[in-house]
Amino acid sequence: MARLARWLAWASLAWMCAEGAIGLWQGLASESIALTGWALGSAVEGLASVIVIWRFTGTRTQSQAAERTAQRGVAVSFWLLAPYVTAGSVRDLAAGHHAAITGTGIFLTAAALVMMPLLGRAKHQLGARLGSGATAGEGTQNYLCAAQAAAVLAGLAITAAWPAAWPADPVIGLGIAATATREGIRSWRGDPCC
Repeated sequence: MARLARWLAWASLAWMCAEGAIGLWQGLASESIALTGWALGSAVEGLASVIVIWRFTGTRTQSQAAERTAQRGVAVSFWLLAPYVTAGSVRDLAAGHHAAITGTGIFLTAAALVMMPLLGRAKHQLGARLGSGATAGEGTQNYLCAAQAAAVLAGLAITAAWPAAWPADPVIGLGIAATATREGIRSWRGDPCC
């Protein structure tokens, strides 16, 4: 089971690298704080994958101390993105900034909406079998990625169809920051992520 946890973490890491690079490119190009924040969330999820790989390598596989360290590392990874996305969202709302349309961003978030729940479910099931909050927390990050992808996809589609709905982009960004903060607190406390 530890080998499967590592394999799922490596698969997530590969997906997150591609998703993050393309999402960041499109988020910056379209000046969408929601898409940029979601893409930066891929780096946070990638960090969680690295933590799980660390957790289930060598003698740490059976270590409860390593489990707690990994769970707290996952918590910190949730918090890394919140300040940037919050500041960018508030700035865009205050300035009346309108994000541009991005077909690639729409396609990418739709693909994540399909892929992330599959990874999240597999990690939650495996986390329960291993008794690993870190693995389950990584699965929760996949679920959050899917939920955020759905919100960003809706925002991108709405603002593409109705440009006057531009506030949807920074409001979704604020939701992404709030969710990341809340889940970081839960993981830090050791609360179940299911």
